[in-house]
Amino acid sequence: MAKRILVVEDNDLNRRLFCDVLRAQGFAVEPVADGLEALDAARRFVPNLVIMDIQLPNVSGLDLIEAAKKDPVLRTIPVLAVTAYAGKGDEERIREAGAEGYLAKPISIGPFMQAIRALL
Repeated sequence: MAKRILVVEDNDLNRRLFCDVLRAQGFAVEPVADGLEALDAARRFVPNLVIMDIQLPNVSGLDLIEAAKKDPVLRTIPVLAVTAYAGKGDEERIREAGAEGYLAKPISIGPFMQAIRALL
């Protein structure tokens, strides 16, 4: 059975790119554009991995990661954070929130797939 990946990304182009690349690699993918729906979608879809944008409207990806890591159903699911915020201390702050992986945008396909395989 294909590994399941939840993609939480508000940017349509990025979300489509991530989903197309992952599907081409044989993954089952569930896209989510609104961060407010992310945790409910994760509970329904039960992914093996969550790709989480940090800059989302209405809610911070950091807050979503922290909430997921406190949830008994979601806490064991690894999170790969992707963000345009790549300033000093950002990766550390994101990892402290509970993300197991971190990539700065713009994303290159090779490192993206390498990070995903490492977390699965």
